[in-house]
Amino acid sequence: MKLHEANTGGANLFTASGPDYVEINKVRHHGSLIVTADSVTPWPVAAFADFDTSHFAQILALQPELVLLGTGSRLRFPHPRLYAALTNAGIGVDVMDCAAACRTYNILLAEGRGVVAALLAD
Repeated sequence: MKLHEANTGGANLFTASGPDYVEINKVRHHGSLIVTADSVTPWPVAAFADFDTSHFAQILALQPELVLLGTGSRLRFPHPRLYAALTNAGIGVDVMDCAAACRTYNILLAEGRGVVAALLAD
């Protein structure tokens, strides 16, 4: 899927996504990632079944307004207890497939929102 570029002053934007990759600012990435406006960090979670609270604690340290959790090529919902630290801190968590998370991230970033995309590689 091809995404359209927005004017966000050099921030990280998703420029494409596919079944085994995402492209950020026209650079292709593989593997699970945490993406903010100014950083792209590997996320040490290999599979959906491997999620634990420590994976979400890494996101909590960023203090975002909203987390878009991309669960790979299909929508899967982790147990709410895994990301309870985020919701208890007033941080919104939206779960979607990775392609939807990429599109939504770009829109929210363009609106000036404090958004983090946490993407699980299939």
